[in-house]
Amino acid sequence: MIEQKETYVKEFPLREAHHLVRDLMTPNPWIYWIDFTFHITLGWAAFFTALVSPLFSLWQLGGFIVAVLALYRSAIFVHELAHLKKGTFKNFRLIWNIICGIPFMIPSFTYDGVHNDHHKPDVYGTSADGEYLPFATRRPAEIITYVLLSLLIPVFLVVRFVLLTPLSYLIPPLRKVVWERASSLTIDPAYRRAEDAIRNDLNWRQQEIAACLFGGSVIALVAIDIFPASLLVLWYLTAVTVFTLNSLRTLAAHAYRNPGDHKMTLAEQYLDSINIPGNFLVTPLWAPVGLRYHATHHLFMSMPYHNLGRAQRRLVKGLTDNSQYIKTLRSGLWPALKQIWHESSQACNNPQQPGNR
Repeated sequence: MIEQKETYVKEFPLREAHHLVRDLMTPNPWIYWIDFTFHITLGWAAFFTALVSPLFSLWQLGGFIVAVLALYRSAIFVHELAHLKKGTFKNFRLIWNIICGIPFMIPSFTYDGVHNDHHKPDVYGTSADGEYLPFATRRPAEIITYVLLSLLIPVFLVVRFVLLTPLSYLIPPLRKVVWERASSLTIDPAYRRAEDAIRNDLNWRQQEIAACLFGGSVIALVAIDIFPASLLVLWYLTAVTVFTLNSLRTLAAHAYRNPGDHKMTLAEQYLDSINIPGNFLVTPLWAPVGLRYHATHHLFMSMPYHNLGRAQRRLVKGLTDNSQYIKTLRSGLWPALKQIWHESSQACNNPQQPGNR
């Protein structure tokens, strides 16, 4: 079995793949600014349209759907921020935090310095990887539980920033717990953030305090009837829908077959990831900002999102042998979810198999 895996990985044409896409590694700031500015403006406009529209009217329903999709795309830029070259896109990072990250209680420091470990061959897929759980080797109930937790994430974020932030500065031991256990956008509840897990967001304390003040101010204004309570209800429903969409996308992003008992090479990491080119109109709605090319992203984590599609097409057509590369392809979200559910069910029916529980 080990020899087969080594042969399988050795045949992957990494050097040839790099050669084919080496000119696609530079981000275009104009694309970032236009894309984000358009969608965040559309998202908040639709949000407030839904807020002021008659209850359950078509205007409210349409505004809600547009708000969810546009704000979801805007929020996913936190992933790009985690990968952009250190010290670059400073103004973009600042504006993103002010009009997206802080209102959604996901300032960029919650992903900065954490997500990068997910791409390290000696961390990916192991117990130290906060963005990886071996769903395919566990019971299907754990997949359902993971998705349902999206209902609680907005509440948790409010508690973390509005309540625990000021308390943690007053109670030093709590500060350490909050940093380690409640300051990272990960999927593993057992993940502990390292003390030095910061790459770009050296102003993370200012981000944290800003999120605290923003959340506390909105709640206070609702409490004294300046803002309607429906504002918080709509924010919660929007956030829940965004997090649910992202949880389904996350389940479709990897095969999640490594039980965490060995380190994976870059090639293994790629082959455990998934590409879903899909429909150019529909797929970007649930896998925005290049995330439908997730396996390609794991090959070239510094490649800007707007070049991933071009890289995907070059590799499929240009590799001398693309048989390994296309192993990561899925035809859509539903087939990808069915695949992991099927493997999880099999693991449940065969508990004696290594890695299953």
